Amino acid sequence: MKATVSRYRMLAFDDKVAVAVSGGKDSVAMLHVLARLERKQPNAKLVAVTVDEGIAGYRDEALAIAAENAEKLGVPHSVVSFKELFGVTLDEIVARRKKIASAGVTSCAVCGVLRRRALNLAARKLGADKLVTAHTLDDEVQTVLLNIFHGDVWRLAKEKPFTDFVHEKFVRRIKPFCEVPERESALYALVRGVRFQSCRCPYASEALRNDVRGMLNRLEEKHAGIKFTIFSSIERIRPALELTAKEEGLGECRDCGEPSTMRVCRTCQLLKEFGKVQ
Repeated sequence: MKATVSRYRMLAFDDKVAVAVSGGKDSVAMLHVLARLERKQPNAKLVAVTVDEGIAGYRDEALAIAAENAEKLGVPHSVVSFKELFGVTLDEIVARRKKIASAGVTSCAVCGVLRRRALNLAARKLGADKLVTAHTLDDEVQTVLLNIFHGDVWRLAKEKPFTDFVHEKFVRRIKPFCEVPERESALYALVRGVRFQSCRCPYASEALRNDVRGMLNRLEEKHAGIKFTIFSSIERIRPALELTAKEEGLGECRDCGEPSTMRVCRTCQLLKEFGKVQ
């Protein structure tokens, strides 16, 4: 991980860093690693942020685990919720499953858009210079294939280990685990005796990502190193994609004022369609 952070120049000695901690193995392992690094950098500051999507029987355990780990490490912990920010929980949105399905949108897709907004708002409110997400090598390669399968190849130019500065309201994201296999982050947590949530989100089965994950794992078993080869290939291709990618003007959403390439951002579109509590 240190080599990745150094190669992409992800961190500065005086950064205030917000870590997205879901309570799962990857994010909790990331929090522990960064807490150890922070002790060696007296001018750096570390905070943990957890998003409460409002998933009954699942998120409560994760919130407790995230808070427990943050307290153990002496890291300030902040929680933001969909209900607080958007006036609706994910469970309430999913209750209109038929309406969502008819629109060709999965619960995971809605959650992903709202989570990204929630994390950015929380990190910005905390005055963070960087927002850390615990995306592993597995996550990054899955996303590459998903973008190709969805025909959104230009997004490959944007999905970087360290995002570019695009707007003052966007907190730059870094992914220190982007070259770390998921198994290694899990092993770190187990060896260190770190408590994490092991059960999966009840809505995860809907996502195409599950099929892509299974396919990649089967390929990795037969052809060791194929995940890293895909990641390295995209890193080589990305500069060419950036040169040919269509420049999109970034303005602000007319409804919420957050950065968007559209007049009405995707978050507001989804909330208008599925966010009204009935």
